[in-house]
Amino acid sequence: MLLISNSIFAQKYGNAVGIRLGNNQISRQFGVTFQQRIMERTSIEGILQTDFSRNSSLSVLLEKHKPIISKRLNYYLGAGVAFGNEESFRKNEIEKEIVQTYGNKTMGIEAIGGIEFTIASTVLSLDYKPNFNIAGREEFFRGQVGFSARTVLTKSKDQKKRQRQRKRSKRKSEQVPFGEKVKSLFSKN
Repeated sequence: MLLISNSIFAQKYGNAVGIRLGNNQISRQFGVTFQQRIMERTSIEGILQTDFSRNSSLSVLLEKHKPIISKRLNYYLGAGVAFGNEESFRKNEIEKEIVQTYGNKTMGIEAIGGIEFTIASTVLSLDYKPNFNIAGREEFFRGQVGFSARTVLTKSKDQKKRQRQRKRSKRKSEQVPFGEKVKSLFSKN
């Protein structure tokens, strides 16, 4: 019963922005992350990250959030696309060497799974983000563990309030005055 009642309250913010620290087999990366709630428990996250050397990427992910113990602790799963400028390694079996290239334009599909904790107006998250390469580098798979710290820009209740105000304003602008309604009933077509 506790999980059912709390499921309504998963992800208590409208949008948040912050930093991300990521680590994979190739490099450590620093980035910025922006998360926007688009439905009750669904968000879009954009992640722009770099190692300040040969690797940079932009990821756009659709994420589904579910509460764990309380309304402030969630797990999330999602997927999306990634574009980058990355280094790649290719084995040369004949020469028994590994050839490294960089500046490769890459494109891939990403998944993400993690947990997030919201305290006051800060969102802390830990996740795993596998990348499946479609074009641009030799390796088909790279995974990254990341930690993000975001600050809430808009609370969920404020976002919902603005949505209600927009709907109310739209209904009001589309509303026909009472006098006009009466006239239309008695006027000839």
